Parts: sequence; structure tokens; C-alpha cells
Amino acid sequence: MPPPPPQHYLLLLLILLLLAVSSNSLVPPAVVPPALFANAPTLPPFPDGSSACPLLVRRRKPPSAPQAHLCAGFICPFPATTAASSSPSSSSSPPFRRVVSANTTSPRIVWSANRGRPVRRNATLEFTIGGDVVLRDVDGTIVWSTNTSNRSVASLALAPSGNLVIFDSKNLSVWQSFDHPTDSLILGQPLKVGQRLTADAAPANSSKRIFHLSVLPDGLYASIESNPLQVYYKLQYNNKTKPTSGAISAIFLSGGLTIIDGNPPLPSLSTPAQYMRLEMDGHLRIYQWNGTVWKFISDALHLDDCAYPTVCGGYGICSNGQCSCPSGGSGGSSNNNPQFFNLINNREPNLGCTPATPLSCQSTQDHQLLPLVNVTYFDDYADRWSTDEQSCKNACLKNCSCQAAFFRYGFNSSNGSCHLPTEVFSLVSTRPEGVGQNFSAYLKVQVIHQSTSSRGKIVTGAAHGVLILLIVIIGAAIVILRRKKAAREDAEEDVFKGLPGLPRRFSYSQLKSATNGFSTKLGEGGFGPVYEGRFGDAKIAVKCLSDIKQGREEFLAEVKTIGSVHHINLVRLIGFCSDKSRQLLVYEFMSNGSLDKWIFHNKGNTAAAVLDWKTRLKIIVDISKGLSYLHEECSQKIVHLDIKPGNILLDEKFTAKISDFGLAKLIDRDQSHVMTRVRGTRGYIAPEWLTSTITEKADVYSFGVVVMEIVSGRKSIDSSQPEGSTHLINLLQNKIKAERLSDLVDGRSTDMQLCRFDVVEVIKLAIWCLQGEISKRPSMSQVVKVLEGSMDYETSKEYSKFMSSSPALSAWADIFDTSDPPSALQLSESRM
Repeated sequence: MPPPPPQHYLLLLLILLLLAVSSNSLVPPAVVPPALFANAPTLPPFPDGSSACPLLVRRRKPPSAPQAHLCAGFICPFPATTAASSSPSSSSSPPFRRVVSANTTSPRIVWSANRGRPVRRNATLEFTIGGDVVLRDVDGTIVWSTNTSNRSVASLALAPSGNLVIFDSKNLSVWQSFDHPTDSLILGQPLKVGQRLTADAAPANSSKRIFHLSVLPDGLYASIESNPLQVYYKLQYNNKTKPTSGAISAIFLSGGLTIIDGNPPLPSLSTPAQYMRLEMDGHLRIYQWNGTVWKFISDALHLDDCAYPTVCGGYGICSNGQCSCPSGGSGGSSNNNPQFFNLINNREPNLGCTPATPLSCQSTQDHQLLPLVNVTYFDDYADRWSTDEQSCKNACLKNCSCQAAFFRYGFNSSNGSCHLPTEVFSLVSTRPEGVGQNFSAYLKVQVIHQSTSSRGKIVTGAAHGVLILLIVIIGAAIVILRRKKAAREDAEEDVFKGLPGLPRRFSYSQLKSATNGFSTKLGEGGFGPVYEGRFGDAKIAVKCLSDIKQGREEFLAEVKTIGSVHHINLVRLIGFCSDKSRQLLVYEFMSNGSLDKWIFHNKGNTAAAVLDWKTRLKIIVDISKGLSYLHEECSQKIVHLDIKPGNILLDEKFTAKISDFGLAKLIDRDQSHVMTRVRGTRGYIAPEWLTSTITEKADVYSFGVVVMEIVSGRKSIDSSQPEGSTHLINLLQNKIKAERLSDLVDGRSTDMQLCRFDVVEVIKLAIWCLQGEISKRPSMSQVVKVLEGSMDYETSKEYSKFMSSSPALSAWADIFDTSDPPSALQLSESRM
């Protein structure tokens, strides 16, 4: 099949690159606004077929020698099929990041403004008179911006250090590329606390994972994308090396990374050009320009090849660079020991292994732990401390998501650490003395029990058949009898006859039987208790409205609203019961309960430590999609009016679903707002409730509060916090003023700290949702687009709008910060 034409891969990036160009070039190192550049390659093609359009060039000295000059501009990579023989991995690299041989004169990309969002030929880069640097695609779409308008910007310059800097009229930096690293560092560039390198994304059809290199307050960490992140390298401070000034950074000096405390030293300009890149296999490789080509010189992490997470793929065991699968049984594979793992590809053992029988949560009784002899794992994170080996193994068998159990201890086997990963990457074969600690490894496998007697199979099958037939007959009889009884009781009331699309109606006796006499209580809602039950093979949750006078309105609103809509992120109302003086609502059962039990660090609440950033972000996206459906995809706009963690339920896969529509209001499409009395929960109510004029933007505000609670791990109003920090939104305003949004990231989770850069971006989205003016808040569909990466927003402008509205928000918070909260009809407290 012939390769596709080059224009198919005409994906152009705004980049900072190390580029061998003519020293006679007239391209300047700096520009002043206004300036407009068009993307049109002006240099001859490079050896790999790529072409570039330099916009700013910083020349290195001496000019007479062949040098790698610094250049900011556009680059158009060539199709990966060209010169594929130059690198074994080039055929699997994405078209906008070709992996080429290290020994080449082709440009090396060390920073990218719009990585993952390439533009096309004739795209423009504009340095506006207002001080913004804006990248627009050929159709005028804004792809990237520095958001530096109204900052007295005077120039854009490419510094000798390789830092792309925007200066103000006082020659102070207002924006710099060093604050936004991608996957590479150039010589002398620091990586500061809260910053990280992220390896270039692998192709969509590849099994490769994303790697990160992060600087945290306690050291340097390299990790692989998982749930949660798994760390394969760390350089932590000891008492002698622990920084004291707080200005911690890892700086790239000649030969590797160095942890420093304070201002980084400037490298000598006579030093040969170098850069380091975090690559798709997790290696942090250093390259140097030798005057003619780029050459690989070393790996900055100094790890053994077997210590990298993907060297032998999932479940693969690495031994002296060779890959194999775990053997069945404790003594290796034999005729009596089944083989639990097989190579994915016999010709390429480095692709990893796959379980012969996939693990099934429906057959946990057939789960066993396969012991591995003289095998260790790269990630020494501990889920449990001060435990023994048997307890570690039992914990894995009880948790379906656990894929392996790794136990290590020093001198006391009853006081070790236990790691229970939900995903297994490459394992490492080692000699007994090579681990340094006592280490035990177990992989969870699915065992298939085989019967030795065919006659026994027939007897057992026949017995099962008879039993199933009896169950079907009895079940059918019960269903028929219950339907007849339900029909008689249904004739007694005609309240719901005029409501279309109602869910199933149950009798009180049906629900009493389904809940075993209301014996298992799940919690207490705002209008009554919630019980666990089972109807047929499905688990259900039954909410009993104990106060009919107060709960009647909520009951009717719930049945009318949620009974006729269906979405994966809305809790499904299975049915209801209106039996004389009894009113009950039947929901699908959500095994992981409400969100508040997982995010708040209450005393004795150990669940909060379980949620990593990936799960929290998924929950945020789920909530946004549910609200977007209610606001924009139903025949009438449905405004929930009580969005809070207690009303967000989680299923077994932590899919978030919105529940409790008792306070919801329906708004016709031709209505802009409704007037109503105050409804909702203290701490989540939007400022416009002061005028009782309500739109769907009230839910957007509440969503912003919930997002802040999810990322910070604390409640919106928490009296246990120090004075001045009781109200989370007030604390957010203070952190905006101090430009310290990262302080709000949940400090009790290492994974959240590793991902703090991404968390801060979501905090900025929450700020947009918390605007005091209704018109300044986004719609929920816009929120979904931002979270999915298909839309950007200008955060700097939203800060000022948010700050200007803070007095109103503070006043609103004070109104409800009282010892006597309003009645349950007006303000919801703890509800299902």
C-alpha cells in the first residue's frame, strides 16, 4: 500500500526547537507588538522530511562553527513512513512527533505551545497590541493564547537560555515558556515544584502509556499513568539534602538532573548544546550536539533496563533484558501446573502477557493468588502499613479490582508493607540477595475447576435444570399474584393518572418484602430513611418519605422529573409507591454510596484516601454531563437546585450519577428564568437566590462548589477549619489574590500532588462556574467541552470577574452561616 500524500500529515505546531540554521539568517531574537506571523515553511526540508518556519532565532557563538541555534517558530513533521528505517519505533510514532534516529541534524522539539492540537498551513501567530500572543488556525479558531493582555507588555523575546519570554515595560517577565514545560528540558532549565514533564502521547491505537516526571515538595518522582499513578523512580530528600528556602527545583545541568535550593546557576554558553526528553518508554534521555549531528549520551534516571514499567509489557517478567511470562504453580510450569499467562505475541515477548482466563468479578470464589519466586516490582508504594503477609493476601482477594499483592518487610514479618495495584506492569526477576528486603509477590488468577466425572456433570446439570424450572414457575406465580394485587390497589388512587411516562408503581407490601422488612438502613435523607433491598436479581434503594405533609411536594416533583428522563449520569428511578399514607421511591442501587463519603477527610473516614485524581476527574466529568443533559437535552429545562456531594451517588465503577430531584424546577424553553422561594443546601446556593430569580446557572454555581470540594477534600463550610478558612469559596478568593491555587490541592493524596498541574486547570474551570454574575458563568455543555479538551477558556479574565463578585458572595455566605438553618422545605441538609 503506497504511503499517504505528505499533505495528509500537514500538522503544524508552534514550537521552541534546537535547530541548525545558517548564522546569516535575518530572523531576530525578539519582536515588539503588534506583529503577525503566518505559517509557511521557509527553510529547505530536513533529513527526516520535516520543514520549518523560524519566527525568532537566538544564535549561539562562535558564529563560524556549526552550531545548534535556538529557534521559535512553526514546524511541519513529515509522514512517519518516510525514513522509517532510521528508527525501530518510528512506524508507531504519531505524525506530529516522529521518533527519529538520535544521530541526525533534524530539528529537535524541546517545547510546544499547542501539543496535541496541531494547526494547518497558513495558520497565524499574532502578538497583539494588547499584549496577548494568540495562535489561530487557518479558519480563525483560537488554538492557544498566553492570556497576557492588559499587562503592559513590551516585547516577546527568545532568551539565550532558550526561555521564550514576554516582558513588560519594566523589563519584567509576565509569561515564560519555562513555566509550562512539555516533555523536554534544555541545559540550565529548572523544573520547579508543581511542574512536570509529560511524555508525548502515544498513538490512539497503541498500548503505550503516558509517563510523567514531577517535582514535589519532598523530591523528584517519575511515574506511569495508571489508577492511581505508579512511581518507578524517586529521588527524595534526606536531612542533609532537604531544601530550606522553599525554592526547590530540579535543574538540568551537564550530564543530568540536580536538586537545588534557591536560584539555579546559569550554564556556560560555551557548553555544547544539550537537551533531555522524557520519552514514550519512560526513559529520560540526554542528547548533545557534537557539531554535526545530535547524539544520545546518557539516561538521566540511571535505572536498570528491567526497572522500567513497560519494558516487558503487562505481567511480563524482565530478566537480564529478556522477557517471559509468569509460570503456573509455585514450582514452575509442568503437566500438573496450569499455565495462567500466555505471551501476547510469541515473536515479540516484550509486548507482555495476558491471563489465560480473564479475571471475573462475578466469580470471585475462583480467584487465587499465584506466588512468584525471586520476582519483585518497581513500585514500592504501600496501600497498607504494619501488616503481615497473610493479611495482605486476604485484602487482595477481598478486593475485586486488586490485580496483585506485593509484600515486603525488614526484620519483622508481621510489620511489613502491602501494595495492592489495580494494574500490573512489568515485573523484575532478581536473585534472593538482590532485593535488599524480604519481598513476596503474588498475581491474582482465575481458576477453572474441572470435573473428573462426566456422569456427575449430567446429574448436576439435570438438578440445576429442575431447580431453574421450579424457580421460573414459582417466580412467574409470584409475579402474577403481585400484579393482580397491585392492580387492585392502583384503582384506589388516581393522583398519577394524568402524568405521562411514569415509572413502575409498587405496592407497599412489595417493597416491604424486597427490603426484608426495611431491615438494612443505608442512610437518612432529608425527608426520611433509605433502605437497601433486592427485587429479582437487582439491588435497589428504597427511600421512605416519613413526613407526608412536607414530603408530598418533593415526592411529586421527583416522580414527575426523574421518572420520565434517562441518562447514564442520572440515578434511575425504577418505581414508586403511593399507598394511602405511605409514599416511597425506588432507585437503582449505587454500591459505593454518596460522593461525600469518599472526598471528605472526616475522622475515621478512610475511604477518602482511595480516590486518585483520575477517578476524581471522571466523577467531575460525569456530573457535568448529567447536568448538561438536564439543562439542554430534555423537552423542558430541568434545574436540580440541590447539587452537592451528598446527592451524587457512585456505582461499583465510580460512575457518578445525580440523585434527589425533590427540589427540582421545570422551566419551559421559552422562559429565561423562574421565581421561587429559596431552595438548596447551605454552602452551595448561588448568589442570585437573594432575588429569587432562578435559571439553570444556579446549578452551574453549585457544580463549581462541588468541584472545589472534590479537588481539595474539604467541605464548602467547615467550622473545624481555622478562622478565615471556614468558607471554602472565601479561601479560594484569597488563594487567587495570592496566586497560589495549588495550595488548594488535596494535600493528603500523593497522586493528587503528582497531578497538581492538571488539578489547578480544573480549579480554574470551577472559578469560571463561580462567577457572581449569572451571564458570566458557562453553560454546562461548555463545561463538558472544556473538560473533554474541545474548548478553551480565558482564565485570567475570569479571575478578575470572580474577584469583583466576592463581596456579594461573602455576604451570601454570612446569611446562611447561622446556628438555626431554614426549614427542610427551603434548605436541604442531609438528603439521599
